Amino acid sequence: QVQLVESGGGLVQAGGSLRLSCAASGRAFGINGMGWYRQAPGKQRELVAAIIRGGGTNYADSVKGRFTISRDNAKNTVYLQMNSLKPEDTAVYYCNAKVLVGIRTDDYWGQGTQVTVSS
Repeated sequence: QVQLVESGGGLVQAGGSLRLSCAASGRAFGINGMGWYRQAPGKQRELVAAIIRGGGTNYADSVKGRFTISRDNAKNTVYLQMNSLKPEDTAVYYCNAKVLVGIRTDDYWGQGTQVTVSS
C-alpha cells in the first residue's frame, strides 16, 4: 500500500502562482511514476503532468510552459509548480502514484486539494 498526502492548494488571483506537494509513504520504494491530475466540476479527471523515476516528464498541452513537475526521490515527494495561473485551472488536483507489480500497474490517489483561480 502507498499513502499520498497532498498540500499547497488554495485561492489565488489570475496570473499568480502556487506550488503543490505530494508526499508518499508506505511501500513508496515501489513507485515508478508520479503525477498530478485535476477535475473541474462537471468534467472528467484529466492528466496535468507526470514524471517517472528517471526524470522524464509529460504535460498536458494546456499547462505547458506554465507548470513544472519535479520529484525528490529521496523524500518520495513530487511537486507541481504552477505559474501564470488562469481561471480555467480551477479544479481539485489529485496526486497519483503508479506502482509496478509484475506486469500490473497499481494506481494510488491522494485525497485531492482545491485550487481556485479568481479572475
